[in-house]
Amino acid sequence: MDALQTGGHAVAHVTGELHHHHSHAGSSHHADGHHLLAVEHLSVAFDGYDPTAPYFSGARCRSEVLHDLTLSVHEGELLAVVGASGSGKTVLADALMGQYETNAEVTGSIWFDGIAQDAASLARLRGHGVSLVPQGVDNLDPLMRVGEQVRGVPRGSSRAERRADAARRLVRQRELFASYGLGEQVERLYPYQLSGGMARRVLLMCALMEEPCLIIADEPTPGLDLDLAAHALDDLRAFADAGGGVLLITHDIELALRVADRVAVFRDGTVVEETGVESFSAPELLRHPFSRALWHALPGHDFATFGTVGDDAEVTR
Repeated sequence: MDALQTGGHAVAHVTGELHHHHSHAGSSHHADGHHLLAVEHLSVAFDGYDPTAPYFSGARCRSEVLHDLTLSVHEGELLAVVGASGSGKTVLADALMGQYETNAEVTGSIWFDGIAQDAASLARLRGHGVSLVPQGVDNLDPLMRVGEQVRGVPRGSSRAERRADAARRLVRQRELFASYGLGEQVERLYPYQLSGGMARRVLLMCALMEEPCLIIADEPTPGLDLDLAAHALDDLRAFADAGGGVLLITHDIELALRVADRVAVFRDGTVVEETGVESFSAPELLRHPFSRALWHALPGHDFATFGTVGDDAEVTR
């Protein structure tokens, strides 16, 4: 029996059973009695103008991108949020990082390491417990050498403290470069001089520099060939195996199933099912029709199609 603290309430459960809107993987556990990350009933809407109306007469409207979304990440696991491109997954990443647009309305609850968060506290966690691997390599500064970008800005209230922190950062950066197979000469290169795979690794090393507890990886593999994509996800898998948590946002369910402990199936701005990757071994283990439809559409299965109306989608051949 495992006692879980979530939302301020203790919940007792047997490992593997359905609770808190999800089922467990075999490796899932609750360090200190809570999830590393818990999101409950998260909705994100944007206030704007009707895009279908004439330019000067568009009425104001509210567009909801995320709706009543709930998910959790356990310490030492990789959760893959799988959904179609353009479905709002990046809005989820931004919300979890506290990066809210001025016209956004955000409701729901987010806990990190058992502590309730708001936009300000989530912003303070960026680089101090939670790190983002962004979607595009264009997030790298084209005018800064990659070693400097990984090291970041030295911190300290005095010149001596900043000098000591700079020395520490240089050691840490070179440890990361060695760990990911990049020589010291690479640190003096600019982003345009890197291959796609090298640039992706630099983004990951930027995230790892401050030794986070949680990494949010937003579509980290587009543009990479299969070997490089698999290698990038293996790096995230290794971080989880070392005790960290990973939220992998991706549209590539095949790669996700290769490295994930659990999968959150994302559709129409919400998570319709969150379950252990073992559930994708057979369609009858999946609870939601859309999840079962994804299973049938995977290579090696029967490539069935499915309807698109509501939650009653039926698999057809």
